[in-house]
Amino acid sequence: MDLKEVMHQQVFVVVGDTLNEKKYACKIKSRLINCGYTAHGVGKEYASINEIEDDIDIIDLCTNPKKGLEYMRECKKPFKCVVIQPGAESQELCSYLQANNMPYIEDCLIAGMNMYSIN
Repeated sequence: MDLKEVMHQQVFVVVGDTLNEKKYACKIKSRLINCGYTAHGVGKEYASINEIEDDIDIIDLCTNPKKGLEYMRECKKPFKCVVIQPGAESQELCSYLQANNMPYIEDCLIAGMNMYSIN
């Protein structure tokens, strides 16, 4: 999946501090909602991706790589793709996703919304 395909999905889970307006996770989640997407926050709002009741299209990792890896290791919910934001990547995280056949891209959802937003 590439960034254009990601931005044509509907339900996003943003992993990071989605309650602190100074943090990118909060900015991304708010912008997703303003653009007409469904977005949930994990980290400060929900403790786990598994708590999200909706079917998930995209998991956006906007947290430090170690925490992102922890969330992905415990994730049991199906999803279509993980987006690893700049600064959230690590070799260990990418290796884990590859080894477990979890599709991912390293990209920025803000850039994606600027270029491909459905609204």
